[in-house]
Amino acid sequence: MAWLMVVVAGLFETGWAIGLKYTEGFTRLGPTVLTAIALVISMVLLGLAARDLPIGTAYAVWVGIGALGAAVLGVVLFGEPLTAPRIAFLTLLLISIVGLRLTGGAAP
Repeated sequence: MAWLMVVVAGLFETGWAIGLKYTEGFTRLGPTVLTAIALVISMVLLGLAARDLPIGTAYAVWVGIGALGAAVLGVVLFGEPLTAPRIAFLTLLLISIVGLRLTGGAAP
C-alpha cells in the first residue's frame, strides 16, 4: 500500500508542477487553488508512505515520478523539445525509479 501511495503522490506532484505553469505566477485563482490542492495531497501521501518506506527511497521515487511526468507533459502540453539526449535521460530516470522500487523495500 505504501508503494501505491508513493506512485499516486508522484502523479499529484506531476499535477502541481504542471499546474504552476497554468497559475501564471499565481495570478489566476482557479489554477492556483487546484495546484495548491494537488501539492497538499502529494505531500500527505508521501508522508503516509514514508511511515513504511525508507524516506530516501520514497522521496527519490516521488521526485522521479514527478520529474518524469512533468517532462513528458511539458512536451505534450507545451511543445517543449524532445531530443534524442532528452529521451535517453528520461529513460534513465524511468530505469532509476523502477530500480529503486525493486530494491527499496520497507523500512526495518
